[in-house]
Amino acid sequence: MNRLSSLSWHEVRAAFQTIWGYEDFRSPQGEIIHALLARKDVLIVMPTGGGKSICFQLPALLQTGLTLVISPLVALMENQVQELQEKRLPAALLHSELPSFKRRKILQALAQQKLRLLYISPETFFSPPVWQILCKPELDITAIILDEAHCLVQWGDTFRPAYRRLGAARRALLKSKPLGTKISLAAFTATANPAAQETIHKVLELQKPEIFRLNPYRSNLNPSIRIAWTPNSRKKQLLNFINNRPQQSGLVYVRSRYDSENLAAWLEELGYATAAYHAGLDAEERRTIEKDWINDKLQFVVCTSAFGMGINKANVRWVVHFHAPLLLSEYVQEIGRAGRDGKPSDVLTLVSEPTGWLDSEDKQRQHFFENKIREQQQTAQQLARKLPQQGDIEAIAQKFPNSLIALSLLHSNGQLKWLDPFNYLILTVGKTQANNQLNVTKQMRQYLYTKQCRWQFLLNGFGFSKNIENWRCGHCDNCQ
Repeated sequence: MNRLSSLSWHEVRAAFQTIWGYEDFRSPQGEIIHALLARKDVLIVMPTGGGKSICFQLPALLQTGLTLVISPLVALMENQVQELQEKRLPAALLHSELPSFKRRKILQALAQQKLRLLYISPETFFSPPVWQILCKPELDITAIILDEAHCLVQWGDTFRPAYRRLGAARRALLKSKPLGTKISLAAFTATANPAAQETIHKVLELQKPEIFRLNPYRSNLNPSIRIAWTPNSRKKQLLNFINNRPQQSGLVYVRSRYDSENLAAWLEELGYATAAYHAGLDAEERRTIEKDWINDKLQFVVCTSAFGMGINKANVRWVVHFHAPLLLSEYVQEIGRAGRDGKPSDVLTLVSEPTGWLDSEDKQRQHFFENKIREQQQTAQQLARKLPQQGDIEAIAQKFPNSLIALSLLHSNGQLKWLDPFNYLILTVGKTQANNQLNVTKQMRQYLYTKQCRWQFLLNGFGFSKNIENWRCGHCDNCQ
């Protein structure tokens, strides 16, 4: 049934005003909500702070069934669910850190159809207790939402292989539902270049999706890259940058857990109000740091890429990449956390000089990442020769360690098909494929050392090259 036939647009807007208190939708929020209420597939690329979550939360609350929100990080889920629960809305989250009594309570509410929104990681989505309930014929599922969909591209091949099985989920769920059931699939992200959009489209098996792409350009963000000739100079430049912005809220991004703890400890010794944040902290520690930063008890956080997704703080005046990210999409995500209030904000990246003679850290990091990708590809191809052509992943995972990553790499190479989320069919076993991620890291290196306008480079990289050939932003380091 098309939900809009029984729900006027006036009622949709009235619900939006009552729950969120805004006067009207921002473009293209209204169009996205319209498409989801009509149970269509949607792909949305919208800059950070564009109000993405309202686009799927409102249709979920206006319909009678369940909307599943697949989300990559516990912190991200907790922030969104807490906001919904404070508004007394029927939302919950399931993740591996929950105590068993809470887990049971949520599974019960799920089975009794008391929830409108369930936030869940891709791994928990496919766990037997959850999957069994979702497959019950009487459980009405209206939509599957993939939030932060760029994670499918960045992490799906190796780090989080469950992402690669999401496309088979809708097919499998529909088999257990009454004939004529419609489940819409929507992917939301702030950054996806044309190749990443294609991957999301293909992996999720989107059917004639409505596509909404907003230009990532933010006129209030001033990007600059500075060369740090030695490790000492890198630290000095960071201190100068922070000292020139007293009392201003910011973020310092590093590549690893170890780096975040070391740098934060050094800065704390110097008297700065900061903390290290990474995926190794427990949920309570992460929440405390987030709250202290949001309430300006900490001026800045020294963090890995685990920090900031979905955290809403408008007055972030600066972001420093103490180490450059490996991917352009990560970079745009992370700088997008600055200046959400529209006021000017500075985003600085510190890099070694290209030869790496005086400081080889950046180069070593790059080589380590590239070698890891090549090794994983070789392992996948070797393992593919030993695996049965068709099989069940549970049985295979017990017999062959690391086989889940190998299967997801084969899927990424077009060598494997998911029959359903738990059973695969290997189509071909070939040579190691050139991994797309290696090309993507080259693009990031080109950006760091380009002489052209930074924003022009980014817009080209994300497929917005129309009419910007001689355009310059006028406020990046290269334009100034």
